[in-house]
Amino acid sequence: MADTNQQSPPPQLGPVQFLMSNKLETAMWLSRLFTVYCSVMFILPILGPYAAANFYQRALLANALTSALRLHQRLPHIQLSRAFLAQALQEDSCHYLLYSLILVNSYPITMGPNSLMFVRNLLDKLGSNQQNILKFIACNEIFLMPATVFMLFSTLFTELRILLEHFIMKPACPIFFRRICLSSIAFISRLAPTGV
Repeated sequence: MADTNQQSPPPQLGPVQFLMSNKLETAMWLSRLFTVYCSVMFILPILGPYAAANFYQRALLANALTSALRLHQRLPHIQLSRAFLAQALQEDSCHYLLYSLILVNSYPITMGPNSLMFVRNLLDKLGSNQQNILKFIACNEIFLMPATVFMLFSTLFTELRILLEHFIMKPACPIFFRRICLSSIAFISRLAPTGV
């Protein structure tokens, strides 16, 4: 016998109904998508430099819209009071909104090939001294290899010393062998450089 108290699953919403039921999140998602599109069109000026400046302003306005929607989501009831202003200024979305509104009327400046001459000069110097830089790197690798091997052997010798000391301190180890090993360890330790 079937259970009559069993509830049916909630009806599945289609994409349009889901977007309409979450209007604020949908508007934020669309404005972020438009911000990314305008930013890409600004960075890659396919339509020319004047269109790129328009995409710069559109990207900032879309970012301002996203920040305003996010601020409305965090603080839904707008009040004209000092407490509300203080609370709004503590939100990151308010900072992003103000940042976008301040920069929307400014002219876009990019890191183009002629915008910073010292970057261009640095790249030219690196290109002209490329052989010397590569020789310097090769010499460092040559000197690092023996140092790495030496450090590996010093670690290995430390481990061997600990293992040997552990072995010779056992009661089953003959006394003459223990004396030879201890005197050898002491002699080699006197030859080692003093630690800092």
